[in-house]
Amino acid sequence: MNPADQHGERNAPDPLAHLPHEIRRAIEITPAAGTRERIVDITTTGRRTGRPRRIEIFFYRAHGATYLCSGAGGGATSWYANLRANPAFTFHLKNGIRADLPAHATTVTDPTERAAVIAAIVDDLNQPHDPGTIRPTRPDDWAASRLMRIDFD
Repeated sequence: MNPADQHGERNAPDPLAHLPHEIRRAIEITPAAGTRERIVDITTTGRRTGRPRRIEIFFYRAHGATYLCSGAGGGATSWYANLRANPAFTFHLKNGIRADLPAHATTVTDPTERAAVIAAIVDDLNQPHDPGTIRPTRPDDWAASRLMRIDFD
């Protein structure tokens, strides 16, 4: 079930509608997208230093929303801690189109939403994107992942 359906948001407006078409297209990846199309940079604000911190990371799409996820294993990540302390950040598209998008992150804590999003991410990762790049995985492998929903300003 779509998490939006569970929260009464079935007819919610498209969260990317305010973005130019070419940027929406770059964000609206599908299971047919290759690994390269899933890679962006993000710039967060360091929770201790207050300095900008830029990293490369995969982003995911599930149920019409955009997510950042720490991946299988769920180890500690600075980007996640930084976004928890200061949810405003920059989402840098860099493959095909270059754009620096102001965004906000929201930690996904609702167990039903987390399970649905993780299942969608795993289903997507198990598609034959780029053979040998992403190996088959299971939702249990991702249960402890850090998960953030992205809203573009």
